[in-house]
Amino acid sequence: MHTPSPTERSRNLADRVEAFVRETVIPYEGDARCTPHGPTEELVLELRTKARAAGLMTPHILPDGGHLTQLETAAVLKRSGLSPLGPVAVNTMAPDEGNMFLLGKIGTAQQKQHFLEPLIRGEARSAFFMTEPASEGGAGSDPSMLQTTAVQDGHDWLINGRKMFITGAKGASVGIVMARTGSADKAQATMFLIDLPNPAVRIERVLDTMDSSMPGGHAQVIFDQLRVPDSQVLGAAHEGFRYAQIRLSPARLSHCMRWHGAATRAHEIAVGYATTRKAFGKLLVDHEGVGFMLADNEIDLQQSALMIDWCAGVLDGGSQATTESSMTKVAVSDALFRVADRCVQVMGGSGVLRDSIVEQVFREIRAFRIYDGPTEVHKWSLAKKIKREALTKVTV
Repeated sequence: MHTPSPTERSRNLADRVEAFVRETVIPYEGDARCTPHGPTEELVLELRTKARAAGLMTPHILPDGGHLTQLETAAVLKRSGLSPLGPVAVNTMAPDEGNMFLLGKIGTAQQKQHFLEPLIRGEARSAFFMTEPASEGGAGSDPSMLQTTAVQDGHDWLINGRKMFITGAKGASVGIVMARTGSADKAQATMFLIDLPNPAVRIERVLDTMDSSMPGGHAQVIFDQLRVPDSQVLGAAHEGFRYAQIRLSPARLSHCMRWHGAATRAHEIAVGYATTRKAFGKLLVDHEGVGFMLADNEIDLQQSALMIDWCAGVLDGGSQATTESSMTKVAVSDALFRVADRCVQVMGGSGVLRDSIVEQVFREIRAFRIYDGPTEVHKWSLAKKIKREALTKVTV
């Protein structure tokens, strides 16, 4: 596996991001404005003001509107993830990062000016409305089950339906909505850009989930006769599933990048604990059971970094990297969860205290194993590919 190295510009940028996160952002981790539903809008604004002053707002998007390569982005986003608040502060957090990428790829000039530019400046947040309640048979890992509908009405579309687990919906001013369009017997979808808040888009409740790093938390939302003009169709009508693929692989990989930084930080804390705390007459690290866990962490972190950079290189080569991003998402999310779990174990009672960032990283990475497709769905998809390729081979 050949893995190219990040460029000098991305290394320099990553170093600046890391210094900012360690020196400026980490002291905010105990702030009372870090709530179970993510940092408050006040805290987001305060952090972003400092990031902007440091010249680090949305560092993966260049001043001319261009985007760092995926390999360069990996170098930067891993460092931003050293604190759960880091991606929020420098504007590399999901879902905004993925939404900015998609808008940059397929948005019209007018759409970019209205919807994308405020996101890049860190003056707005966004939400991606796709997942739906399982209790209503809605779309989750299987997007073809999409229940939300958009019906054309002259030069407008009327959207109706309910969405679930919508990250950042509370407080968002930009939305991308996936809705079923076209004939009933053909699975088609269209993406729509919407301004928020809107009286036809109601947050029914913000869900109580185990993770707590994303502003606005995760909401259940209902669309009741939302009227959207043709000019706010993102891309072409009925091409939503295809456009979702443009966003999907980079967004999967970005999650891996950010949580790699978080797991790295948890490991640093666990190492610090194990090399200062004594038990049974010696440092914890000198007990084989502890030392071996820390060694396994370093192995998992290095393997994860290599997988991330490998997949980034495939994307930079022009591929959609659907298979590679599935493989990377499975390998990295599972490996980083092992790292976080070992960190908790090494630290014992201190590792389960809410005072410890290790405890939060453990919760966040556990949820990450479900974000952008559970491990089992990716493995099932990979197994289907293996079968398909095997059956199409000519038997000699």
